[in-house]
Amino acid sequence: MSKAGPGPYLEGKCLVAMPGLQDGSFVRSVVYICAHSEDGAMGIILNHPAEGVNFVDLLLQLKVIEEEEKSRVMESAGETRVLAGGPVDASRGFVLHSPDYRADDATMAIDSAVSMTATLDVLRAIAQGEGPKQAVLALGYAGWSPGQLEQEILANSWMICPADSLLLFDQDYESKYERALGTIGVDLGFLSDDAGHA
Repeated sequence: MSKAGPGPYLEGKCLVAMPGLQDGSFVRSVVYICAHSEDGAMGIILNHPAEGVNFVDLLLQLKVIEEEEKSRVMESAGETRVLAGGPVDASRGFVLHSPDYRADDATMAIDSAVSMTATLDVLRAIAQGEGPKQAVLALGYAGWSPGQLEQEILANSWMICPADSLLLFDQDYESKYERALGTIGVDLGFLSDDAGHA
């Protein structure tokens, strides 16, 4: 996807689902926008852990590590959780990470604080203790066709909030929705399930 540059594009920002958005994957979701242009948008849901998926077991399954490396990797990377990044291409992995890691031709800088790599190289680096300082692995992504995200925002399905490293990388998934709303001064108690227009 081409880099859109300044303007109405939202890469590097988060979307927060309004209470009225009841689509299963997106209920109470916080989505980090990785790419947005006239061609559409792509993002990763930050607050929905993948059910029953363990990071180290996934590395074994993908043959990134061998069974004998499991206990060592558990110590260094065992806390890493796997997210359900979105309903599109749910078997594909995407790693959002701090910019201190870069794989040639595979890492996309989203902004000065966040990059994304979608190859096994970054998982190997994490397993070896040579990966980025901060990282989260997501299976799947959220995708919007040209103009679709803009329409959903106009229909009051999403609010836009700034992204920060805590929102992206900490593992307190339960509170991310309220914290994201808090960054734009919104109290969940004051939001209605019905979107209205003045």
